[in-house]
Amino acid sequence: IVDRIDDDKDGYVTTEELKTWIKRVQKRYIYENVAKVWKDYDLNKDNKIAWEEYKQATYGYYLEEFQDATDQHSFKKMLPRDERRFKTADLDGDLAATREEFTAFLHPEEFEHMKNIVVLETLEDIDKNSDGFVDQDEYIADMFANEEGGPEPDWVITEREQFSDFRDLNKDGKMDKEEIQHWILPQDYDHALAEARHLVYESDVDKDQKLTKEEILDNWNMFVGSQATNYGEDLTRNHDE
Repeated sequence: IVDRIDDDKDGYVTTEELKTWIKRVQKRYIYENVAKVWKDYDLNKDNKIAWEEYKQATYGYYLEEFQDATDQHSFKKMLPRDERRFKTADLDGDLAATREEFTAFLHPEEFEHMKNIVVLETLEDIDKNSDGFVDQDEYIADMFANEEGGPEPDWVITEREQFSDFRDLNKDGKMDKEEIQHWILPQDYDHALAEARHLVYESDVDKDQKLTKEEILDNWNMFVGSQATNYGEDLTRNHDE
């Protein structure tokens, strides 16, 4: 894997090479994931997944009979949400998703035209009082349930400060859609670059801003837990690329 990350074959892995590699691994994971489920949904084998095919494969059982009130409630919530997301992904509006459109449906955070849906779904998940905003308590409740009613842990207090200082940009005590987008899909943050910088910083023993194979192998556990190796999965694959 190190030899393949080292794109210019100079014996060193740079931050840029690592960033490129992490993006490639991420993209491959997404397309493999779509390929894995494709046949489960393309029931008539026309190389498209119609909304009706997806609905039948995912909700068919529930369409026939509801098990209990809880199932019924979650079904009624999820079906229109899936339909809305499917229609947004379906750029030509024919209600049948090509492989690319279905990829956007399953992994909306990777596609520019799906960002509004990601923001809307996040808002709907966290906004418990349905006022169209996420206030500080809703933001915290998404991460921490204080069932005993005792004092909040330090990390929760820190998160409350984060909300006030960095999430609620216009200081009105709540997050609107724009602020939610800034939080979950920040434009000025490249996760692959951040990961690459972290790996170089933690493994670069001689501090020359690049990694030798030895430096990487000496810090193998950091890489096994990273996207650079698809969280270790790539170490067990046959590499015939």
